[in-house]
Amino acid sequence: MEKKNLANELSANSYPGRGIVIGRSAEGKSAVTAYFIMGRSENSRNRVFVTEGEGIRTQAHDPAKLVDPSLIIYAPVCVLGDRTIVTNGDQTDTIYDGLSEGKTFEQSLRSREFEPDEPNYTPRISGMLTVKNGVFSYDMSILKSNEGDPGACSRYLFSYDNPKAGEGRFIHTYMQDGSPLKSFEGEPKLVEIDGDIDSFTTLLWNSLNEANKVSLFVRYIDIATGKVSTKIVNKNQ
Repeated sequence: MEKKNLANELSANSYPGRGIVIGRSAEGKSAVTAYFIMGRSENSRNRVFVTEGEGIRTQAHDPAKLVDPSLIIYAPVCVLGDRTIVTNGDQTDTIYDGLSEGKTFEQSLRSREFEPDEPNYTPRISGMLTVKNGVFSYDMSILKSNEGDPGACSRYLFSYDNPKAGEGRFIHTYMQDGSPLKSFEGEPKLVEIDGDIDSFTTLLWNSLNEANKVSLFVRYIDIATGKVSTKIVNKNQ
């Protein structure tokens, strides 16, 4: 698989929707993840990321303008022990609860499907980083309709052990802007992970479409020590 330049991937697509990046830093010392949200409607754009415990949640920037919170207000990131969960919806809670009960990442998602937002049927994309005893691995998943048919859910799981330095995977909800929005296709894209948390955050934020970008979360986890560094960027400040 060709390794793609992440900045080019983002700048060439005006509306990838919501996206998750997971990989290993270029010098090999950190597990890296990023999550961004975009929006076309006023309701979707009226959001910010705020810290909640070791994770984050979405919040209305202007509560008076919030119309329907059902698919836009949720906790995208939470931490359970040595595992960091990153998703584009309230399946974060489903995974957290499932892991707490002894289920696997995949088993936890068996109770969920794509979002019920006809006609897009937005995929549920999820990731989980595991950093334990100096070892890093991660999982990613996408649950989507059967080529736009809500009568069936297609489930895909991808697991990555001992990721190479400077490499990651990128998955997002939509192939590109359109009506209806076409779901992401194929396995997560192989992309370059470069720079420290500051430069990587800047690269991602500057590469997202100016009109549609809303918020960005980036986290670096030191694989040897577990020390966490986090950056949050909100268009609505």
